[in-house]
Amino acid sequence: MKIKGLKNLSVKELAAYISEYLRKNDIEVVLTGGTCVSIYTKNKYVSLDLDFVVTRYIDMKKIKKLLGKIAFKEKGRHFKHKNIEYFIEFIPPPLSVGEESVKEISEIKVKKYLLKILSPTDCVKDRLAAFYHWNDRQSLYQALMVCKEQDVNLNELKRWSKNEGMINKFLDFKKELLI
Repeated sequence: MKIKGLKNLSVKELAAYISEYLRKNDIEVVLTGGTCVSIYTKNKYVSLDLDFVVTRYIDMKKIKKLLGKIAFKEKGRHFKHKNIEYFIEFIPPPLSVGEESVKEISEIKVKKYLLKILSPTDCVKDRLAAFYHWNDRQSLYQALMVCKEQDVNLNELKRWSKNEGMINKFLDFKKELLI
């Protein structure tokens, strides 16, 4: 796979390209984190890092070698390409939000590539987990942004929040959502 016009790819296109490239090399990944927020809010929120969770244990040397073939260099725990502003990070399995495994993975077709990504509801859970456990207000605002742009299952968010022991913070989130 050759990247043409790498500098001109949107973050969504880049994520789909990387995902497809790895899949063709027997590595399955799911996009999580702030880039999911970017995609689900049509870039009203901008993230410069692509966080992928590897769905099964893979030796990072294999990923490093594959990304090296498309000119990504390892910089600490990230991978960077000299022609783009985004960087890539890989998170070991399991794919989870808070204390629960992710059960539903969304798939988005981007040009000729397939991108596996957290569902909008799990994207909100991911952001709420940072708010719940670290009082990260920016993550709360990101969760609210996704809720305003996507269909999100509030009953599922409530159930999950209760299991996380965070029902009071869920009620704060719900109040903010209604404003």
